Amino acid sequence: MSRLTDTDPDCRRLNEPEAPVETIIIPNMRDIGDFSVRRVLPAPARRAVGPFIFFDHMGPTTFAPGHGLDICPHPHIGLSTLTYLYEGSILHRDSLGFKQLITPGAINWMTAGRGIVHSERSSEQAREQGQTLMGLQMWVALPKALEQCAAQFQHYSVSSLPELAADGVKVRVVAGECFGVHARLETHSSLFYADITVEPGRYIKIDADYIERAIYLVQGVISVDDCTFGAGQMLVLKPGAEIIVHSSSGAAFAVIGGEPLDGPRHLWWNFVASDRELIEQAKADWRDGKFGRVPGDNELIPLPES
Repeated sequence: MSRLTDTDPDCRRLNEPEAPVETIIIPNMRDIGDFSVRRVLPAPARRAVGPFIFFDHMGPTTFAPGHGLDICPHPHIGLSTLTYLYEGSILHRDSLGFKQLITPGAINWMTAGRGIVHSERSSEQAREQGQTLMGLQMWVALPKALEQCAAQFQHYSVSSLPELAADGVKVRVVAGECFGVHARLETHSSLFYADITVEPGRYIKIDADYIERAIYLVQGVISVDDCTFGAGQMLVLKPGAEIIVHSSSGAAFAVIGGEPLDGPRHLWWNFVASDRELIEQAKADWRDGKFGRVPGDNELIPLPES
């Protein structure tokens, strides 16, 4: 992962009061079995962007034939998960009985509410053939009033996502409303997420429609306000700042954001809550087998000791 590029190692412009980039987040690498992720949020410099409290860049990881992703059944509370792939596929199963293969450009949106269990694995075909897997997974904290809602699962195909394309720029609106377009995905709070590709020499303006916004650069190099940034960085933008993102060589990036959370959240393992007692109850319920089971997938990830 690159920090500021060698052509612009300090970019003093970022220290000026009117600079549009408030914080630069460099992810930490985390291993999940045979799979590596870049953990972007939460970070010491920033715990959340709007209601987005967790942001992972998965891969790219290449699985040889006979191998694959195996994230065994595990529980969640108090959040919605959003999975979006650039390469490969993941087979989702959950305790509501849903079984859904997600492929590049589609969305899996799972709302945990008071509790859900799910697994994420490679399909039999992907395991047989081998595959390269890369994508983003985010957690969105539910508003306090909905933390104990019933669990839900929704899938949206790539063809159902609205797209805008002009002058060498393509925008796919994944969630919420942005660039004058509203996604089909129904969220529980005010947020947005767009997948953007910019061809060499092109640019796009990011409006200040939401209080909190961030850009995560998946591939390529971009420049913002005379400062250059490389893949694997999240740029948290200052409230109210309208910016121009330019790429001389071409780039792919995600733009996320929304209104600030309605209060702090506690995160422990896969649990999110505004009240620590809800997390303690979830720990006890998972330890005692009171969460649901995933049909056809009986392995379980045990409760961590710490």
